Amino acid sequence: MVTVDVKLHQDRAEHDLPQPRLIIGGKDVTDTSGGLYEHRNPATGLIQAHIPLAGPTEVDRAVAAARQAFEVWGTMRPAERRRLLTRFAGLLREHIPDFAAICPLENGVCIGGWAENVGPHVAEWTEYYAGWADKIEGMVGAAYSPHENVEYTIAEPYGVIGHIITWNSPALSLAMKVPPSLAAGNTVVIKPAESTPFSALLFADLAREAGIPEGVINVVTGLGDAGSALVTHPGVDKISFTGGPATARRIMADAALSLKPVVFELGGKSANLLFADTDLDTVVPYCAAFAMSNTGQGCALPTRLLVERAIYDEVIARVTGVIAHLPVGDPLDPTTYIGPLINEAARDRVQGMVDKAVEDGAGRLVYGGERIASDGYFVSPTVFADVDNRSDLAQQEVFGPVLAITPFDTEDEAVALANDSEYGLSAYIQSRDIARVNRLVPRLKAGTVYVNPGPNPITSPATPFGGVGMSGFGREGGKAGLDEFINVKGVGIGRV
Repeated sequence: MVTVDVKLHQDRAEHDLPQPRLIIGGKDVTDTSGGLYEHRNPATGLIQAHIPLAGPTEVDRAVAAARQAFEVWGTMRPAERRRLLTRFAGLLREHIPDFAAICPLENGVCIGGWAENVGPHVAEWTEYYAGWADKIEGMVGAAYSPHENVEYTIAEPYGVIGHIITWNSPALSLAMKVPPSLAAGNTVVIKPAESTPFSALLFADLAREAGIPEGVINVVTGLGDAGSALVTHPGVDKISFTGGPATARRIMADAALSLKPVVFELGGKSANLLFADTDLDTVVPYCAAFAMSNTGQGCALPTRLLVERAIYDEVIARVTGVIAHLPVGDPLDPTTYIGPLINEAARDRVQGMVDKAVEDGAGRLVYGGERIASDGYFVSPTVFADVDNRSDLAQQEVFGPVLAITPFDTEDEAVALANDSEYGLSAYIQSRDIARVNRLVPRLKAGTVYVNPGPNPITSPATPFGGVGMSGFGREGGKAGLDEFINVKGVGIGRV
């Protein structure tokens, strides 16, 4: 049984959560056409807020506000945009504790783990792209006849960007999308998930405090109809979406009606290749704990552990030992590492996948698997060994604290197992053999490859992040992430 201090959660919710509302054209909106959503605390299962939901009417108003604001923001001197974004980043840094306080209440993220890192990452991403705002350049091309013609390019903003952000780490999703959009001169309409509106509201409130003009950032929390209205709206010039492939297909179909460009960061089933030459004392705790971070609710987490057979049994024993000592419980307890899942449906789905894997013999259950008695949405951390790489357990995104371990004998087999997936978001290699690393990186079907333990690579603003295959296309982070929101116009001038 997981024990949760219900009164503490209720008191914290009243004190730490922003007032539920929409933000349109710099104005707070609570009278909406989409109804109300009962927001339940993931750790207690109790209602802690009623969220006003946008319908198509509010989306239309938000897009109109963003288009009007684009006339100011898009024509502003880049140095002034840099100044305002830098001020915004400074306020985000001052409010790091506020983002951490929201996380356990909003989606059950543990205050002593993922949550305490969210605010610093949001500030760092915003600082990084603030620095790009006045460094966006065109180029002069080599003309056919340089004595007669001049050819050059202009880097222009698209206009209004629709951002549909994910629920598992909404503040980080905002930071990966919105600052590069603004640095390029675009305005934005943000649609958070109905279950996680609070991070976006704090983000937008701080932007207003920083002096970013009204209407540059609009927040319209809503359900599928709001998302569809945003995607199909003729006043929206591009869509950026983080989520699952099923929703991405619907967005792509809607966007195709007007040939609207999209960028997708979707799911993953990332393989982690662990070779016998590595330092197990360092690598195994990293592999085990990282797979369970954010309660396994991360698209790029290394949830498939592929282990060289010579160390296979030892790694299973070590991984099990690490995970057995990861505290499960109240996300407001600073010692907790694994908290609840986002909602009841997620809990039931993850537990159903674990039960089915046991029933189907998809792997050998070596730890966890049992149901946790609680009013909140908890699932026991679970480890399977000898996992069939063609099973649902290995092929489908669980999005919960479940690790699948499979042995391999050769590099070729490891690569084949890693690439035997529709997904291609991230891959990991644990090896001290740099020649091996250099051989394997080009062979792995993934948008990003991370080698050996270190700071969480997924959250680096300077490194492009994104996938291939069912993991989507386009990039967030680095210059590539900025380029997603820039339209390059070619200009040719002839001699008169």
